[in-house]
Amino acid sequence: MLNRRGKSNILSFDAFAKTEEDVRIRTNSGGLITIIAMIIGLMLLSREWQQFNELSIVPQLVVDRDSHLKLDLNFDITFPSISCDILTMDIMDQAGDLQLDLLESGFTKTRVSVDELGRIHDIEASVEEFQPGVMNKGEMKNKRDTTDYCGSCYGSIDQQHNDEVSPSERVCCQTCDEVHDAYLQAGWAFFDGAEIEQCEREGYVSKIRNHINEGCRVKGQGKLNRIGGEIHFAPGKSYENYSPNKRTSATHFHDTSLYFKNGNLNFNHIINHFSFGKGIDKKDNVKFHNHEEEGIASMVLAPLDGRVVMPTDGSSHHMLYSYFAKIVPTRYEYFNNKAGSIETAQFSTTFHDRPLKGGRDEDHPTTLHARGGTPGVYFKYEMSPVKVVNREEYLKTWSSFLLGCITTIGSVLAVATVSDRVFYTAQQTILGKKAK
Repeated sequence: MLNRRGKSNILSFDAFAKTEEDVRIRTNSGGLITIIAMIIGLMLLSREWQQFNELSIVPQLVVDRDSHLKLDLNFDITFPSISCDILTMDIMDQAGDLQLDLLESGFTKTRVSVDELGRIHDIEASVEEFQPGVMNKGEMKNKRDTTDYCGSCYGSIDQQHNDEVSPSERVCCQTCDEVHDAYLQAGWAFFDGAEIEQCEREGYVSKIRNHINEGCRVKGQGKLNRIGGEIHFAPGKSYENYSPNKRTSATHFHDTSLYFKNGNLNFNHIINHFSFGKGIDKKDNVKFHNHEEEGIASMVLAPLDGRVVMPTDGSSHHMLYSYFAKIVPTRYEYFNNKAGSIETAQFSTTFHDRPLKGGRDEDHPTTLHARGGTPGVYFKYEMSPVKVVNREEYLKTWSSFLLGCITTIGSVLAVATVSDRVFYTAQQTILGKKAK
């Protein structure tokens, strides 16, 4: 469409008015600014492309619908001053479930020693053979069925009527463990089993005495109910003591007689690793964009790793160490389900220690510690009703990528245009003053 002057009406909408080539002025400063602007523009555009192809982990809070599943427990803890022979681990929860002496099944115990410089070394395990003619536990236990042997319980159980009943009905303590159990139910101190025939024959006494000044490193995996509970490492065999009428719940105890007899024992500890849920490592393909992000993930998944508790004031023998953990179940979901999902857990902890003798806190005179308890390391945990779901997603869409590219190009050109105009005006001003 033409107007009266013979020109198209659409020319009035042209926002990009052109200049003639012969009236353009090119300067060295303008060329330099153009090169710099192109370099900066390419760098920014390449960064836009990297962000467009970059996966990020986006957290989301949901109600935990998997509370019926078991939660994995992973730990690796070194106790430099407590022997593997008297160290026990128990798990108790609010549902009343109790798991006793877990270190005797499914966990690895390594004997360790501490040299003069405080360095910890593993002790090579040796095959302990019984002396010729000495019966082991299995042989002694089966002897009831083949002979008239009936081991003494040393007064902890009434055996006066054994002569009046058949051999199968007699009350006997055939092994060192059975004598130990009888002592515990009677409330007697067992110590190292010295002068007890069954323990001497099985080599229990000599083993305890040879290993009493060693340390122990324990590691393994367990299963927890997804409710509040407690994991504790304590000295001596654990047992349940019921009331005579058995109408009340059992009380949990440990045989601490040998521990308190030897003042060199304590629960100083080094937590090499402690976590809940499945561990995440490089093979799981979890992408962290920088070391800071990877460090944060490590802090929330295993915040106790590397913790050392080694009091030097000599009071550690009568100390009880407690960790209070708040556990949040966590799931990592990958983009397009390329690697499935990983169920793990984050947790935070607070630490508290107190002497068994109780009394007033030296650092806080207004605080009174409770008296009593069993020495050891206690992990008390609570489960969160919500779960954190970390989804792997692309943060940039095609539209946001294109918009970013256009914004980048426009911003660089605008800044370059202003810079060129400023340099050109300044140059003309300087040359005009010199001409005068």
